[in-house]
Amino acid sequence: MERFSDPSALARWIVGQAGQSLHVALPLGIGKATHVANALFAMAREDPALRLEIMTALTLERPSASSDLQARFLEPFVDRHFAGYVELDYARALRGDGLPDNVAVTEFFLNSGAWLGNARAQQDYVSVNYSAAPRDVILAKPINLLAQLVAVDESGPKPRYSLACNPDVTLDILSELEERRARGAPFLFVGQVNRDLPFMPGSAEIAADRFDALLDDPAVEFPIFAAPRRPVSTAEYVTGLHVASLVEDGGTLQIGIGSMGDAIAYALILRHRHNALFRELLSRITDEPRETEPFEHGLYAASEMFVDGFLELYDAGILKRRSARGPVLHGAFFVGSRGFYTRLKAMDEARRADFDMTAVSFTNALYGDEDEKRADRVHARFVNTVIKADVLGAAQADTLGDGRVISGVGGQHDFVEQALALRGAHSILTVASTRTRDDETSSNIVWQLDRTTIPRHMRDVVVSEYGVAHLKAASDAQCIARMAAISDARFAPELLDTARKAGKIDGNAHVEVERNTPERLEDLLRAPREAGHFAPFPFGSDFTAEEQTALRALTVLREAGSSASALAALAWDGMRHNPDVAERTALRRLGLAGDDGAPGARERLYRLLLCGAWAGLSRTHRP
Repeated sequence: MERFSDPSALARWIVGQAGQSLHVALPLGIGKATHVANALFAMAREDPALRLEIMTALTLERPSASSDLQARFLEPFVDRHFAGYVELDYARALRGDGLPDNVAVTEFFLNSGAWLGNARAQQDYVSVNYSAAPRDVILAKPINLLAQLVAVDESGPKPRYSLACNPDVTLDILSELEERRARGAPFLFVGQVNRDLPFMPGSAEIAADRFDALLDDPAVEFPIFAAPRRPVSTAEYVTGLHVASLVEDGGTLQIGIGSMGDAIAYALILRHRHNALFRELLSRITDEPRETEPFEHGLYAASEMFVDGFLELYDAGILKRRSARGPVLHGAFFVGSRGFYTRLKAMDEARRADFDMTAVSFTNALYGDEDEKRADRVHARFVNTVIKADVLGAAQADTLGDGRVISGVGGQHDFVEQALALRGAHSILTVASTRTRDDETSSNIVWQLDRTTIPRHMRDVVVSEYGVAHLKAASDAQCIARMAAISDARFAPELLDTARKAGKIDGNAHVEVERNTPERLEDLLRAPREAGHFAPFPFGSDFTAEEQTALRALTVLREAGSSASALAALAWDGMRHNPDVAERTALRRLGLAGDDGAPGARERLYRLLLCGAWAGLSRTHRP
């Protein structure tokens, strides 16, 4: 194995070994060998004769602002939160002047919403199930370089290495790539050591002699990408209560990253630690029999993604049911908050071994060790989020109506398929019943989708903030009635009218939806919030107190969008609102307190809009 401290020297060595045509596999998310990729990109930019093709997914970047007001909030936060993070130069080029003609980048999953306006990224996207990506996307190419960020444990006589955050695809392709090399095809496996990456033992640990080269020097170490925790809305919390009441003690769980995953984890912990409150809240939103007991036997997790919520469940004594191999969780990759990484690194190795990072073929499919997986994954609840669902049970999660890709199917279809193959399992799709844009609210539960990610014949369970629709083996008429029952009261009548006109439900069919209103949900959580439950950030925040205050108002402004009437109403309310201490501190954080002299017209307008947003939040008691 060769060792390098200089990424440029390593890049020259790679070209000398593999030739002038590089077909590079980079792991998704935080597992990319960033300095290696950047050094190769720099060489390709300087030398048109060098061909560089990169196959990867989920390229992570610092978030950027799209308006002056957003920049006032975002830029200081980004400078603080992402200090030292090293960007990928191919992503910078894609957002700038474009890639050189001799460079191509293909992704099978995009950072959610980040590339909607980038034609090159949209055109080069490949749609594939996560479980099939190693075989159908990566191994279909003549890969001659796999470059990965790796963790190191130096506590013993010899360093140990781990694929850590990303054994997902690597474990599914490495052996075949090594076999190709044995048959004469060029192939290099290169690691970049980063000590900020938690060392994960178990399946992710990899022998040093499998690397052809390692890049290891303090100058090329950097803070890995940490996803900021997002606030959890009232609707998400109530959806989480519904989902938590579908999870059987002694069962199996899969959840995703973000506020919806946090809401589900929080609701499960509420059920376990504050059972009386959980039961009382549940009794006010459903009369169906549900799972309400604390977790005596606990849960096991089989999830493509290991997220913050699983650590919270582990610490709460819920994630404790051991698989046949011992771990309480099998995951394929992780991206988390800064606190997530810190907690993992602070654990002793025995506790870290409870979370086995492994191949995506293990987590996302039943084939291979199928008997063991079926025995482990009893009463599985695989929970994923969609942007829209139709009344016949199909769901849209990854693509807009015009064909632009928001993110990708990822492993969502994998887990829906897996749920249908496991007796006693359920695929649970969560959907926010409505969305608001430019001050206009529309339904996410619709008669017809723009695009389909999960087809209707794979329908199972759909959950919104207004309830649970059990769709497996239901007739179309039953599906329509059950989906209408979990839609917002403002839109359910139109859905039912459309179904009647199409002859899909009886003319006298009636669904009770009068109580499906946002106001009722706020009333539901008001008293528990006053008692300290259902905080906007249930597991801590990366934002300061003043940033959290500003974020509440900015969320209202985002919903108002470009609506002139909505903005005028906010400005009018802002004229009459006297900001409190927290709001004045938030204004100062945004540079709108007037401390630097008389504010300009734009600054005065920003201040009025923010004050109007806070006034409205105060009136409606929204957190």
